[in-house]
Amino acid sequence: MASGSDGYPRLTSGSSPAALGRCRPTLTSALLVGAVLIGSAALTGCAGQEQSGPPPARVASWLSGAGGGAAIGTVEADSRNVDLALSQHDTPSAVRTVCALLTSDAQTAIGNLPTPDSRLTDDLNNAYEEASSAGDDCYRGSTGNAGLLRRSAAERKKLPLLLATAVDRIVAITGHTPSTSTTGAANAGGDPFGG
Repeated sequence: MASGSDGYPRLTSGSSPAALGRCRPTLTSALLVGAVLIGSAALTGCAGQEQSGPPPARVASWLSGAGGGAAIGTVEADSRNVDLALSQHDTPSAVRTVCALLTSDAQTAIGNLPTPDSRLTDDLNNAYEEASSAGDDCYRGSTGNAGLLRRSAAERKKLPLLLATAVDRIVAITGHTPSTSTTGAANAGGDPFGG
């Protein structure tokens, strides 16, 4: 490998393969550093409204992006469906189905946390954990375990107050009541307070 007038190595047609191999790590390193810098710059621009701006805007953005209001409405509806299935003495398999749905939807809602507000996150997490437990106890009790069904009923009885506490926190932050509709029409245009 020949050296240029600036002292840096230059490749020539007579450079050996071994000499060429020594240049590759430098080129690879430079490309890697460049890719990291470009990637970092691109990610810096990814902070959405839920990470920046005033609290009302951050919470409203989270509600729209995570479907926060619809998640609350879904858990409420699932809990009512469990009550209905049990009151109608549906078959154990039908009861297990609605119980499993309550657990699944509560776990999905937990996956949308955290919110931009730590107290709201805690309020929603408490409600969704209770809903998940209610669904699990109902599922396991659906074959006739009265103790588990009673525990599930007690857990479901807590849900309206727990969810109302979270909605009240949203209102305190944003000044608006979120739509808890489970249909797409309620969130037309991305307004989490529409409906």
